[in-house]
Amino acid sequence: MYKQTYPKSFPKGFLWGGATAANQVEGAWNVDGKGLSTAEVVQKVDDRHQVSMGDVTQETLDIAIADKTDTRYPKRRGVDFYHHYKEDIALFAEMGFKVYRFSIAWSRIFPQGEDQTPNEAGLVFYDHVLEELAKYDMVPLVTLSHYEMPIALTQKYNGWAGRETIAAFNKFTETVFNRYRGKVPYWLTFNEINTGTWGFHETGAIDKGLSEKEQLQIRYQALHHQFVASAIATKQLHRIDASAQIGSMLARMQTYPATPNPEDVRAAQLEDEKNLFFTDVQARGEYPEYMNRFFKENDVVIHMAESDQDILLENPVDFISFSYYMTNVTQHDQDGDSVGNMVIGGRNPYLKESDWGWQIDPVGLRITLNAMWDRYRKPLFIVENGLGALDKLEDNQVHDQYRIDYLRSHIEQMKEAIMDGVNLLGYTMWGPIDLISFSTSEMSKRYGFIYIDQDDDGNGTLNRIKKDSFAWYQKVIASNGEDLG
Repeated sequence: MYKQTYPKSFPKGFLWGGATAANQVEGAWNVDGKGLSTAEVVQKVDDRHQVSMGDVTQETLDIAIADKTDTRYPKRRGVDFYHHYKEDIALFAEMGFKVYRFSIAWSRIFPQGEDQTPNEAGLVFYDHVLEELAKYDMVPLVTLSHYEMPIALTQKYNGWAGRETIAAFNKFTETVFNRYRGKVPYWLTFNEINTGTWGFHETGAIDKGLSEKEQLQIRYQALHHQFVASAIATKQLHRIDASAQIGSMLARMQTYPATPNPEDVRAAQLEDEKNLFFTDVQARGEYPEYMNRFFKENDVVIHMAESDQDILLENPVDFISFSYYMTNVTQHDQDGDSVGNMVIGGRNPYLKESDWGWQIDPVGLRITLNAMWDRYRKPLFIVENGLGALDKLEDNQVHDQYRIDYLRSHIEQMKEAIMDGVNLLGYTMWGPIDLISFSTSEMSKRYGFIYIDQDDDGNGTLNRIKKDSFAWYQKVIASNGEDLG
C-alpha cells in the first residue's frame, strides 16, 4: 500500500561543509614546480561592480606572463592555504564539517598541461590535504577544474577551443583518479560549466575583439570539448574507483517572468533552457532538441568527432551539483540591466540585495531544488551558496549577523525542499574562509566564517580569526540543521 509519508528533517548523514577553489585560496603560484594558470593572468579590477574574469587579450596575456609578481594578480597569492592547510582544516573540523569541497590545480600537477610525467611535488601536496581531512573524518569533494587550466594550453591550443585539450585533461584526470583512489568519494568535473558562455575564465580561449557570433562559436565549441572530456573522466573514474561518484556543476540562476504576460513567461523559459542545457547534456547524455534552434539562429555549428555522441550517452554523471546565489527576472522586450556584477536581467522589487547588488532570494532555492529534482531525478548537491559582504574587524571580532541571517533563511528553504521530496546530498557553503574574489580578484568581498587578515593589496598577517557565524554554523551542523537560532 502507498504510504503518504515525507521526511521532516535533514537526513542522517547529510553532508554539511564548505567549499573553496585552488586559485582563490592556495597561493604558492610559483612554488614546488607549479605552472602558471589562466586564473593567474587576470588582473584585479578597481571597480567592484565590474568583473575581470574574461578581460584577457594576447597583449594582456604577454604582460601577465612577463610579470613575476602577484601585485596585479591576487589569485597568485590567494590566502596561502598552501602553507596554512593544517590550520584551516582544523578550524573546519572544529565547526564540525562533514565534507570539504576543494579543487586540484591542474597546473600544479601538469605545469605545462601536457608534461610527460606529473609533478610529484604537486601530487604530494594533495596527498597531505587528503591525509589531514581523513584525520578528522571529513569527506573530500574534489573539483577537477575550477576556473583554471595551465596557461600553456591557451598558448598552444587556445584552451578548450582546441580539441587537443581533451586528451591533456583526461591524462590529468586519470592521474589523480589513480593517485587518490579510495580516498575521494565525490568528484566534480567543471565548476559552473555554463559560465563558459561568458568566455576566457572557463574556456581558456582568447576571443576578445571578435564579433558576438564568432565568440559564441568558439565558446560553445570549447564547451562541447568539455562535455566530451567530462564524459571520458566519468568513464575513467567508474573503471578506476567503482565506489566513487562523479557529478556535474552548474551556476544555477532560476529565471522569473517579469509579468504574467505569456511572452514574458516564454522569455523566462528560454533563459532557463540556456542555463539547464549544460546539465541536460551531462545528466541525460545528449544535446537537447531545443538548442538546435538556438544554434541555427546564431550560426553556431558544433563540430563533433564520430564517437562524441556515444561517449556522452554512455557516461552521464552520477549526481548534479550547483551553486545558488540569486535569481533573475526577464521580459520579452528588454535586454535588462546588470544585476550585481555577474548577471544581466531585471531587478526583482520583492527582494533585498547584498553589498555587491546580488539579490537575495531564499525561496528561490526551494524552487530551484524542486525544479531540478523533477527534471533529472538524480541526487542533488548544493556546493556553493553564501553572502559576500564588507566585514569589519573590530577588537579582533567580526559581528556578521547579516551572514547568519542569510544562511539561516537558505537552510530553512533547503529543509522545506527535502520535505517536498527532493533528494539532497549535502551543502557546502562558499567559502568558509575569506578568499580572493573570483569576479573581481579583491579581498574585501568576504564570505567566510573565518576572517583572514589580508587586504586587497596583499598586506596583513594572514591570521585566521573566527567570526560570530563560526559558532552559529557549528551549532547548525551539530544539530543536523535543526537549531538555526
